[in-house]
Amino acid sequence: MSRATDARRLACEVGAVCRERRAHAGDILDARLQEADISSQDAAFARVLCLGVAATRGTLDEVLNLCMSSPSDVRPNVRDALRVSTYEILFLRKDSYAAVDQGVGLVRSVEPRASRLANAVLRKVARACESFPFADPATDDAALARLHGFPLWLAQLLIAQMGREQAGRFMAASNNAPVVYLAVNAVRSSTSRMKQVFGRRFAMDEVPLLSLGTGAQVPGDRMVPGALLAQDAQAVASSRAREAFAEGEILVSDAAAQFIAYLSLPEQRPYDFLEIGAGRGTKSVLLQSCAMRRWGEQVKLVPVDEHRFKIDLLRKRMNAYGCQLERAVSADARDLTKVFGARVFDAALVDAPCSGVGTLRRHPEIRWRLRPEEVNDLAKLQLELLVQAAEHVRVGGQLTYSTCTVLATENEFTVKRFLDTPIGANYRILPYGRDAEGKPVLFFKSRLEAQGCDAHFAARLVRVGE
Repeated sequence: MSRATDARRLACEVGAVCRERRAHAGDILDARLQEADISSQDAAFARVLCLGVAATRGTLDEVLNLCMSSPSDVRPNVRDALRVSTYEILFLRKDSYAAVDQGVGLVRSVEPRASRLANAVLRKVARACESFPFADPATDDAALARLHGFPLWLAQLLIAQMGREQAGRFMAASNNAPVVYLAVNAVRSSTSRMKQVFGRRFAMDEVPLLSLGTGAQVPGDRMVPGALLAQDAQAVASSRAREAFAEGEILVSDAAAQFIAYLSLPEQRPYDFLEIGAGRGTKSVLLQSCAMRRWGEQVKLVPVDEHRFKIDLLRKRMNAYGCQLERAVSADARDLTKVFGARVFDAALVDAPCSGVGTLRRHPEIRWRLRPEEVNDLAKLQLELLVQAAEHVRVGGQLTYSTCTVLATENEFTVKRFLDTPIGANYRILPYGRDAEGKPVLFFKSRLEAQGCDAHFAARLVRVGE
């Protein structure tokens, strides 16, 4: 029996921390890699294992339970190790002999007495792999869900919304490694300068709007303003990137998220801008960068988030990036009148809390932590935030609603419910663009693809009455 490799041991450790703390695998792995003395090859494989196990955890447990006589008797740390090897067998299609051998070694490293159990279970997993996903994915929903490591309820929701073929493509793309995009902060730098800084070794490509996959023709720019695609993901760890981050010249942000910040600014420069759901300030920086790029000056930005610690981080980040704030507010955005009274703004963005189903490549834990009832709860909250923000936009002003999910309950249906409210009756949808036949495309919806951006949604609305 071989000793488990450093990559597998690290993946097992990260899985245990995620289980105990409900932490994010990527965050824990990044922290551990800063301390670990392992090769770059092992580090890369550990990332594949960590994110893969997090993404397919429920399916791994389903198969493991089928291969055990008493699944509930298996200790959590042993299951952590078994998941790593089961992922290799089912999803990476590793040689079964080597995967079982390494798996037994991995279990032995956490619980020596469980070695025989591990050997028996993993051999059964290897045999089960021959018929996995146990039915035809072309006709069986459960098989399609297993094939891509999705919970059945979410797979069926996607199938009902997208159709089986498109849902299958979406689920497959959700298991790919995320693409690395950088946003150039126009307050401190320019796209041409950043391309020169990274040079040939870490070439950066500008991002065509067509690559977002919206299927709409948009007047004006043919590129996502300020967005760069890193051909080599390691570029963000380079000394050149560290210097640019330190100088506030760049930040990491998905290309679709960058374009939503651009869309959120109206055609005419707004005097003031209300941002709901500001978080740690990524969109805040993007908004001021887009304003600087378009008008040569920033806007009076008022970000709001309910978490005080996030607002504190936002203030520090905005200062580091040279971005201005009128004020940053820690408050419950479901009662904005308490904060702003009767004040109205020229424009507002509701960057709503959502299920995050469009970002599963970056946050693989979401699919197994999310529950069906939470989607409806989120939709109720999203509507509340949208109604409140709408009360604080002047007549003629623009209100933008955005999420990073593909679920219609949180996207189109929330917008429709808003338009049916008393305040929503004073708003009209501002189409995003036009399709190939010249018909208006009401909403911005980026398409998740293996080598593209995440799936984001945005609706622009204009207030036409009191």
